[in-house]
Amino acid sequence: MSEFFQLIVSGLSTGSIYALAAVGFTLLWQASQTINFAQGEFVMLPAFLVLALSVKLGFPLWLAMPLAIILAVLILGVLFKRLVVEPMIKHGTLPLVIATIALGVLLKEMVKEFYSPLGQPFPSLFPQDVVTIFGAVISIPDIANFVIAMGAIVALQLFLGGTRTGRSMQATAQNPDVAQILGVDIKRMVLYTFMINGALAAIASILITPIYLAKFSNGETLGLIAFIAAIVGGFNQIRGALVGGLLIGIIDNLSATYVSAEYRQALPLILLIVIILIRPQGLLGTSEGRTV
Repeated sequence: MSEFFQLIVSGLSTGSIYALAAVGFTLLWQASQTINFAQGEFVMLPAFLVLALSVKLGFPLWLAMPLAIILAVLILGVLFKRLVVEPMIKHGTLPLVIATIALGVLLKEMVKEFYSPLGQPFPSLFPQDVVTIFGAVISIPDIANFVIAMGAIVALQLFLGGTRTGRSMQATAQNPDVAQILGVDIKRMVLYTFMINGALAAIASILITPIYLAKFSNGETLGLIAFIAAIVGGFNQIRGALVGGLLIGIIDNLSATYVSAEYRQALPLILLIVIILIRPQGLLGTSEGRTV
């Protein structure tokens, strides 16, 4: 029983980080109908920004991490919207999807070429100590990662629901035409959404990279898992992305222990197929009516 509890806690820790990336998928879809297939690389890149600032340029780690988050907001938020989304979205969804796939490949190859093709050790924010809870041995990083990731998502929800800017962003996502009539600067609200996605990706990167090392290929797995989590939970609901991320984190841990480590990556895909067949809008998602 203690082993099972330990696996659940570890799964929740990893799943909460997946949820950060999945929430980014959901935010961009709600704000601008953008599906960003470079989201995995968005989570991969900030870790290398931290390493470049701390290892190559000599910044202390406590300064390198917030600087990396700021750079991620500018590069993965502002520049991504201005240079990729705005020129392509006028041509429809498919060209934009292709552009984000190409961007993901570009980011991956740039890191591989200009930093290193080898996995790099990444410093952990927390001591590698453990605590015993109900007989289960839980690591401090697992607890801290879960608290920080959930704290970021709760803070986002409070911002969206409790501030004027947040409510304006929600109004823009729900009906941009009406929001504009009511005086909302919808272009600015959409830009804020992209910036928030960049910040969430950076936080996820800093939390998850100590587990997997900093590798240029990390985005391939992270992007797929985040996309599956967003669909499983509900692509148009932040709480759905959260539930999807946590669920996949738990399933991944349990399957690796009780089924087979070789098939652990297949089970989220099986879950995705089942959800699409039974409830296409996701566990907590809502149907979006479209006129054809």
